[in-house]
Amino acid sequence: MANSPPSDLSFPEVTGRAREVFRQVVEAYLHSGQPVGSKTLAGGGALNLSPASIRSVLAELEGIGLLSHPHTSAGRMPTEQGLRLFVDGMMQVREPSMEERAAIERSLHQPGPIEAALAATSAALSDLSACAGVVMVPQREPRLAQMSLVLLSPGRALAVLVGEDGGIENRILALPASLGPGALEAASNYITAHLGGRTLAEAARAMQAEIITGQSALDAASADLVQRGLAVWSEDAAHRPVLIVRGQANLLDEAALSDLDRVRSLLDDLENKQSVAELLDRAKQGDATRIFIGSENRLFALSGSSVIASPYRDRDGRVIGVVGVIGPTRLNYARLVPMVDFTAQSLGKLIG
Repeated sequence: MANSPPSDLSFPEVTGRAREVFRQVVEAYLHSGQPVGSKTLAGGGALNLSPASIRSVLAELEGIGLLSHPHTSAGRMPTEQGLRLFVDGMMQVREPSMEERAAIERSLHQPGPIEAALAATSAALSDLSACAGVVMVPQREPRLAQMSLVLLSPGRALAVLVGEDGGIENRILALPASLGPGALEAASNYITAHLGGRTLAEAARAMQAEIITGQSALDAASADLVQRGLAVWSEDAAHRPVLIVRGQANLLDEAALSDLDRVRSLLDDLENKQSVAELLDRAKQGDATRIFIGSENRLFALSGSSVIASPYRDRDGRVIGVVGVIGPTRLNYARLVPMVDFTAQSLGKLIG
């Protein structure tokens, strides 16, 4: 697991009983979302310390910046710096259960284009984590399997393109009114027979080369139609969604409703998908799951939110996308980090 950025504090500064008190405060806070008081810690029995001794340790931890003391509560809660120290060196991760793994893997086997599986995966991750699930869509071109051109009316045709990944695209194509069904059929057959198995860019280059060298068996009108058919599909490639977000409603829990300004800020941030994608793009640089806590990332600094993100790879080991969750800083990191990591590995197997 790779995290960013590292804490400025080291464990020698948090030793002995202070380390154990700190761990219990953080774990209790992440479980309840509420500040933790000395009486609660003493009542647990695990520390074998009096409430007065615990209060002294809490004050020490607050003094070095690991805990904060909300003015409305007698308890303490971890600061972002404290959470970073906990996540980097004290957290014991819990691997996903068989049921959680099965739910994630089921979501990956959606029929249709890869975007459908990615959307289902984002939704499944959101449901399991009670956070917003996010997936960066891999920027890749589908390979052609078949193309059909159907005359709708004089000057208008329907281009139906089928990718090898099962994706189907329908586009309206403008064409000369003089072209009849025969020219459309010839163009469709030519693309399926000669250009299948290539990406749109590869097919367009091959078509252009055949026209220049005079190797195309099509007449000029049909060749132009083939080029139009390829272009109408490839025009959308640059405008495909770069990010799929599911489960924003999960962010509206009871704790969030007490801080509506923070939630409003977070939802506004999620609407800016390009900025979120740029943040997740930072996770592409690592070899494993990365954690961004609160103000460590500028985008979610105001909302005080955390991001757990992991890159997924193709069969050649190249990073092609990122999957993750976004939620409040009091996430159950020990559970969610391995869950996001498992999802990334599963996506890589599907797409690779």
